[in-house]
Amino acid sequence: MVFSFFKKQPERKMGVRPPATPRTSEERGRVDDGPPEDRLRHAPTGPVGLSRAELPFATPVAKSDAPPLDLSEFVFSVMEPNFQPEVELDPVDAEAEEAAMLYANGQDAAVRSRLENATRQYRSGAGERLWLMLFDLFRVGGDKGPFEALGIEYAQVFEKSPPGWQETVRSAPVLIKAGTILFKGELTGDNEAGFAAVRQALATNQHLRLDLGKVRRLDEAGCERLLGLLQQAHKSRREVELLNRDRVAGLLDSRVVPGQQSDRACWLLKLEFCQLYDRIDVFEDLAIQYAVNFEISPPSWEPQRVAASGPGPLVLAATEDLMAEAYVIKGEVKSSRFGDLLAYSAANDPVLIDCSRVTRMDFLSAGALLNVLTTIKGSGRQIVFRHPNHLVAELFRVVGLRAVAEVVLARN
Repeated sequence: MVFSFFKKQPERKMGVRPPATPRTSEERGRVDDGPPEDRLRHAPTGPVGLSRAELPFATPVAKSDAPPLDLSEFVFSVMEPNFQPEVELDPVDAEAEEAAMLYANGQDAAVRSRLENATRQYRSGAGERLWLMLFDLFRVGGDKGPFEALGIEYAQVFEKSPPGWQETVRSAPVLIKAGTILFKGELTGDNEAGFAAVRQALATNQHLRLDLGKVRRLDEAGCERLLGLLQQAHKSRREVELLNRDRVAGLLDSRVVPGQQSDRACWLLKLEFCQLYDRIDVFEDLAIQYAVNFEISPPSWEPQRVAASGPGPLVLAATEDLMAEAYVIKGEVKSSRFGDLLAYSAANDPVLIDCSRVTRMDFLSAGALLNVLTTIKGSGRQIVFRHPNHLVAELFRVVGLRAVAEVVLARN
C-alpha cells in the first residue's frame, strides 16, 4: 500500500558502550612516537584525561555498609606531648634577655648601647622594663648625670615620677650579726617586762630585729610606748626592723576609726609603720584623716627615714644565725654555689632571699642558685626574692628562676 512507506519503523535499541580502559604506558608511547596521521587515527574515543588509578596520590574508595564515624567526642585541640609549637619571642623580652646576658658577662658598654637604643624605640607599655634596666645600669655604675637626664625623659614619656637616685654600696660583703628579740606578752602599757627587754636589746645592738609575731592584743598606752622606742632608736642612729608587723597593723586598723577622737597613739603608730616601710600613699591619706579627726597637724613625711630604717643588708655568718628572717646576697656574685642556702631553708618557711644589695650576678651563679632552689621547692617551701635590681631580675627570668620563686621588685 502507498501508506506503508509512512509506517512507523520499529525502535532499535542502542548498544551499551564498553567502559573506557586506560591505555598502558607502552601503548601511549607507541602512538605518541608515530606520525601525525597515526596519532589522529588512534585518537581515544573515550573520556580524555587520567583515570583515578593513574593519579599517584589517589587512594581507592571502598564501599562499606558500616555506619559513619562518630566524631562528636573527638578533641581537636590535643597535641602530641612532645610537640612544641614554635612561638615568636616578644621583641621586648628579646631585648631584655640580651641586655641581661651581656650585663651578667660584664659587658656594660654593650648593655648601655643596647638599652639606650631600646628606650628610643619602646616608649610605652611593656617597654618600660627596658627603661628601668637602664636606670639601674646608671645607678650601679655611679652615672648620676645620665641617670637624671633619663629621669626627665622618662617623666615626659610615661607621665609619672622617675626612679630616685640612690648611691650603690660597692664594699665587699661583710659578715654582720643582727640581734633578734621576740616581743613577749601583749602590746599593752602594763607589759613592763616586754618593753624592758626591748630597751636592753637596743642598748647592745646597732641593728635590732623585733619580732611581733606573738602579739594578740594592744591598747593605746602600749602603742605609745612602742612608738617612743622606735623614735628613740632613730635619734640614737640605731635601726629597728619589725618582723611580723602585719599582725600588729591589723590590730591597729580596728583602733584607727575616723570620727572617734580616741586612741591617738594608735594612729601615730600606724603612721610610723607607713613611714618606716615606704607606704607614702597610705601615709598621706591617713595623715589627712588624722588632721581632720584630731584637729592638729599630722607628722610630716621624712624620705631619709625610709632608707635608714629599711631591711638591713645582712649576710649569714654562722649556723646560729640561720633563724634570721632573710638569706641575704650582696655585691658582685661570681661562681657562687650557695652551699649554705639549703641549711637556711631547712629552718625557714617561706625562704626569703634579700637581693637588694646585689649589683651583678653571673650566669654560672644564677644556674647554681636555680639548682639549689629547685631542691628547696621540692620540699614544698615558698621562695621569695626580695628587691633585686631590674638587670638581675631579668637574668632570673632568663635562667628560669621565676618558675620556682616569686620575685618582688623594689618600688621606684
